[in-house]
Amino acid sequence: MSILGFIKGELLEIIEWTDDSRDTLSFRYPDDDKEIKNGAQLIVRESQQVQFVAAGQYADLFGPGKHTLKTENIPVLSTILGWKYGFNSPFKCDVYFLNTRLFTGNKWGTSNPVMMRDADFGVVRLRAFGTYDFRIVDAPKFLREVAGTDQNFRLDEFADTMRSRIVSVFTEALATANVPALDVASRYGELGDALLPIINPAMTGKYGIEITAFVLENVSVPPEVEKAIDARSSMGVVGNLNDYVKFQMGHAMGQGGEAGAAAAVPAQMAVGFGIAQEMMRSMQSGQAQAPAAATPPPVPGAANALEVLTPEQAAAALGVSVEDVMAAIAAGELKARKIGSATRIAKAALEEFLRG
Repeated sequence: MSILGFIKGELLEIIEWTDDSRDTLSFRYPDDDKEIKNGAQLIVRESQQVQFVAAGQYADLFGPGKHTLKTENIPVLSTILGWKYGFNSPFKCDVYFLNTRLFTGNKWGTSNPVMMRDADFGVVRLRAFGTYDFRIVDAPKFLREVAGTDQNFRLDEFADTMRSRIVSVFTEALATANVPALDVASRYGELGDALLPIINPAMTGKYGIEITAFVLENVSVPPEVEKAIDARSSMGVVGNLNDYVKFQMGHAMGQGGEAGAAAAVPAQMAVGFGIAQEMMRSMQSGQAQAPAAATPPPVPGAANALEVLTPEQAAAALGVSVEDVMAAIAAGELKARKIGSATRIAKAALEEFLRG
């Protein structure tokens, strides 16, 4: 970094700052206890702002350009220093240069899981990390709340502090947005843009910076929630389980003979589960009390052939995970029953299908 300032005697006549570090956020001009000359030149380059501070008060703010420091150009400073009718003598003032360019690729992440309420899973713990881009938009607020009187405030000094602030605001924004955990875990590319309008007011209002891009590179949930998401995805692919296995049964039976029936065993077992459940529902609703003439004839030997399958056997038969079988049984969708031989199962399932 090179600092260019032409000092004549004890007075500052030209005030400027050339930054070649690319990571300095704010810089207090070193006046070496010199005074600023009346009519001195202030040079502010592109992507810079200059904030004057006198007697502990924030005075005039200058944007890019060449400025002559006279009473009419520094009205706030003139008021603070009591120059009602102009001034001709040198004056003392702190001069802060602020870098307003875009600082990109800054990393953020949750050191501890973030707790949030979710409609699907209740209270969920999330970990997240990503990057963000920002720029300074409110110089007085940034100096007051972030940089303070630091002579050379650099990005690495700001990174740790900013990371915790970003996580805090991210947590609040996520809670406000009421985004389901399923969406957070699968659509974080879109979520970053959606959270930006929620995050920015807090960052600008508290710290004087604007987040121009907020990217979630990864969001992870606890293993148990991952399993629940996988189970839900599997059930979504299968859809209606009874319709699915009936289709498999019909396709296998179309092959004909014992070979077709044997190939249909997994599907027929699942249909047997559905039939057993329908029978239970009929008995509970009183349909089993209907007149005998209206009751379809029972399948010979079917009732005596019903026995309990283990979850592992049911999972192997259906080609799904044990967790899916347990979830279906818990929801009342399946009864773990098996009906006799493959031929008898196919016959019973077909009769049930025709009756329906």
